[in-house]
Amino acid sequence: METFQQILELDDDEVHEYSRELAGAYFAQARTIFADMRKAFANKDLKELSSLGHFLKGSSAALGVAKVSSSCQKIEHYGKLWDEKANKDLTKEDALTRIGALLGTVGQECTIAEDWLKEWYQKERRR
Repeated sequence: METFQQILELDDDEVHEYSRELAGAYFAQARTIFADMRKAFANKDLKELSSLGHFLKGSSAALGVAKVSSSCQKIEHYGKLWDEKANKDLTKEDALTRIGALLGTVGQECTIAEDWLKEWYQKERRR
């Protein structure tokens, strides 16, 4: 929430035009990346999954979408055949299983964040 507050401070107006456009661009980008992740998963392309996870991790953190950022960090590491929490290497099959489970979760997390932000902006508009 602190990151989002900092972004709101960049708004020059009461309708939050800048931050709303920034959030909209992020969610559009996230949908594209999720589609790319599904393709990479279908192709069992761990290198691409890691790269996409890394990219979306950074974008999510910059906007303050912490749960998506955390899930993307896991995808990044699993794509490198690494379990950061257990501090151990993974097999390709195990990495793909873990990423497969995360792909649905991260999409839901992103939808929840997008819905929350839309509702927040609507409430702010009514003030």
